[in-house]
Amino acid sequence: MSNGQLQLPKTLIPLIIVGIIALVFLSKSAVTIGSGEAGVLYRTFGGGVVTDEQPLGEGFHIVAPWNKVFVYNVRQQELLEKSMSVLSSNGLEIKLDASVLYQPTASTIGLLHQTKGTDYLNSVIVPAVRSATRSVVGRYTPEQLYSTKRDAIQAEIYEETKKIVEPQFIQLNAILVRDVTLPPTIKDAIERKLKQEQESLEYEFRLVTAEKEAQKQIIEAQGKADANKILSASLTDKILQDKGIEATIKLSESSNSKVVIIGSGKDGMPIILGNQ
Repeated sequence: MSNGQLQLPKTLIPLIIVGIIALVFLSKSAVTIGSGEAGVLYRTFGGGVVTDEQPLGEGFHIVAPWNKVFVYNVRQQELLEKSMSVLSSNGLEIKLDASVLYQPTASTIGLLHQTKGTDYLNSVIVPAVRSATRSVVGRYTPEQLYSTKRDAIQAEIYEETKKIVEPQFIQLNAILVRDVTLPPTIKDAIERKLKQEQESLEYEFRLVTAEKEAQKQIIEAQGKADANKILSASLTDKILQDKGIEATIKLSESSNSKVVIIGSGKDGMPIILGNQ
């Protein structure tokens, strides 16, 4: 010790230098891949982007300090496209809102990085969605867009977008059409037409119901008429006389009968006199 200063042994100084270099090396080499992420390795002196190996998975990794790792989110993500301006089949401007659900294909993320880079959302997905939307909407009228064809349009936009993005190492999960905005005058005209069609359908339903009820009553009346005709044809004079005799016997046995006179009335039927 000299002049109050601590002197390190000469043998310790190289070790400290090596330790510092090792810490710097380790800090540059350590890479942690988070949950739902994957890493693309770039070898500065070994051919650039690694595309023939699996990407770096979640967890801690050591790489050479002169190499780089590009981290990608491989979870499902959502792109909200608001107020896309497109033209219908008759040239009217339509505003359309849609949600796009997508994610990079994890196994080919190296190829995605090599061909498109980290900004693949704006360079691939957004143009593809807008192009497909313009193409599909241009086949339909505003009325179809507003009412009957919403699901079909959504499915067609998804299929056309998928054809564009999936060859570029991106997985398209869904496209959901959230809102279709028409010019106010067109919207009002469509709503009036739909209301008139609904009223017409209700009127036709009432007519059909009334007609079916009338047919039902006609069938029931015809059935009753046929039954009465058959019954009348089967009631001969002999049958009527037998029925009259049976009724006379039952009345004579009744406690309410006062006098029964057996004689020949009209058509040879017995005459019954009671207390009236």
